[in-house]
Amino acid sequence: MPTTATKHDLEILLRDDVPYGDLTTEALGIGTEAGQMLFTARDRMVLALSEDAAALIELAGARVELLAGSGAVLEKGAPILRAQGPAASLLRSWKVAQTLIEIWSGVATEAAAIVEAARAVTPGIAVACTRKNVPGAKQFAVAAVKAGGAVMHRLGLSETILVFPEHRAFLGDIPLADVVTRLRCIAREKRLVIEVTSIEQALAAAAAGFDVIQAEKFAPADIAALVDRIKTVATLQVRPIIAAAGGVNAQNAAAYAAAGADVLVTSAPYLARPCDVQVQIARAQGSG
Repeated sequence: MPTTATKHDLEILLRDDVPYGDLTTEALGIGTEAGQMLFTARDRMVLALSEDAAALIELAGARVELLAGSGAVLEKGAPILRAQGPAASLLRSWKVAQTLIEIWSGVATEAAAIVEAARAVTPGIAVACTRKNVPGAKQFAVAAVKAGGAVMHRLGLSETILVFPEHRAFLGDIPLADVVTRLRCIAREKRLVIEVTSIEQALAAAAAGFDVIQAEKFAPADIAALVDRIKTVATLQVRPIIAAAGGVNAQNAAAYAAAGADVLVTSAPYLARPCDVQVQIARAQGSG
């Protein structure tokens, strides 16, 4: 897989950690010593951003052999990458590259767990991760979500229409059908999504013509009831997509899938514990 970040992005990451040189390595006078570095998985994990980590290490001046790519499921002890080069290059890039893999592999691993749980019940169900990722790190978040087999719910406000209750607070008493008409006139090629907090709101939104009903913090039983009751809306030509959102995680994904949700919307992967990557650095064989 190609890298997620540009060379400039990676330079910024390195500069943030090593803005004025590596004082310890320079003071010890070991920067030119030949060394080798090996990254391995300490536990089972879904790998993410290994390509970016490899590019960052190479940018620091070492040679890298990438042994596993993003999306790979690694068992404990599995190798990720091997690098060779001057000690200064290895030590400069070590922690940034390690942390990049650890944090975003945590996201990928959790996303994969949700996908696996949901698809064990409904093979075609989609797991969509929200835009509630760390500001400034969207490119990494998107790559990690994809590595885990999920998709993005929204990349940002510019490319999707999702009407929240917070939007409706400014609309007054305008009927939902008129809201749908307005939106379709302005953005004809877009699906119209609305967030609802009750079954009654969901039925009204479906009758008004919204394409996707995002059920916020519905319990699985409520999703099942909505799926059943929405069949009774007489004006429907096509049933809207039902997206379960709010509190969806690996522990309840199967229940939401069994309830009949078409999409599971979640932010849980972004809160996942980072995976643990072991890094071994040593003097190159035959040197010294």
